[in-house]
Amino acid sequence: MTRLTHHLALPAFTTRNRVFMAPLTRMRAAQPGDIPTDLMREYYTQRAGAGLIVTEGTQISPEGKGYHATPGIYSDDQVAGWRRITEAVHEAGGRIALQLWHVGRITHPAVHGGEPGVSASALPFKGTTRIQGPDGNLMSVDAPTPRALAADELPRVLDDYRRATLNARAAGFDMVEIHGANGYLLQQFMSTSTNHRDDQYGGSLDNRARFPLEVVDTVVDAWDPAHVGMRISPMIKVGGLDDSDGLEMGLHIAGELNRRELGYLHLCEPDWVGGPELDDDFRIKLREAFDGVIIAAGNYTPDKSTRILRAGWADAIAFGRLFIANPDLPHRLADGSPLNELRPEVISGGDATGYTDYPSLTG
Repeated sequence: MTRLTHHLALPAFTTRNRVFMAPLTRMRAAQPGDIPTDLMREYYTQRAGAGLIVTEGTQISPEGKGYHATPGIYSDDQVAGWRRITEAVHEAGGRIALQLWHVGRITHPAVHGGEPGVSASALPFKGTTRIQGPDGNLMSVDAPTPRALAADELPRVLDDYRRATLNARAAGFDMVEIHGANGYLLQQFMSTSTNHRDDQYGGSLDNRARFPLEVVDTVVDAWDPAHVGMRISPMIKVGGLDDSDGLEMGLHIAGELNRRELGYLHLCEPDWVGGPELDDDFRIKLREAFDGVIIAAGNYTPDKSTRILRAGWADAIAFGRLFIANPDLPHRLADGSPLNELRPEVISGGDATGYTDYPSLTG
């Protein structure tokens, strides 16, 4: 446990500990406009004891939205809402990174004025998303087949990433994290199960990695490498995507991020959604490919965290569900205090219930 409580030097700043908060979709942004709220400010400030907070996925554009009431980072009102959050987190002594998000095909025409979502290829989708029903409550709906992005549309998407990064800087974030995991747009380009293109963005491993790496270069150009991280999830099976052959791509992306000297690599492990547990051989190869800061996330317990940190295969651990239920999680882990139980029925949407009402031992 002492390893989790140690500070960590990232290229851009030093964290107070290695207990990071993983990105968590909570669906509580104000409508219309997907604007961060004062309730969200309270939620993040409660968790400012994390070494680094990575925010919920935040859509870079209206096209990038997939779920009801998720926040954006493309309008002035959204930037102002996030600025109130970053100021409060900083006043509480915390650090916070914005996760840049484009869902790709995991969306519904109801969110886009009747238009389908977009993806690497127009392949049938077997997953669902959550939208607001006629009664105002959340409802799960099938996410229909997307249309394929044309190659000449990709510069427009890159511009969205650039603008979102500049807006994150204006909003006072300490870093940005590119969401290249969990079956969303960038992984849809990386995975053979969702990318059947026959142009320069499909086919070979290098071609499938081309657009995600163009995004990385765009975001780095809008800030610098030290203030940019990326999340990947090789081998994950989620959102209708099967990345069972994704280890080679994961290592390739890691090597490219290392060459670009990115601020960190965030590894989202597949076992948290029922996928296989990554073996130590992959962890060794990942460390060889990326010698910077690695954040690991998944089904992590304190014992597993200690083992992975001690081996040097990760430098920090990002906790998700434990941070939902325990706003003072670093304190509880440090002194072995009991953990609050998660209430899964109130994770998505709603009000303060199951959001800011979990008790803290630190006041």
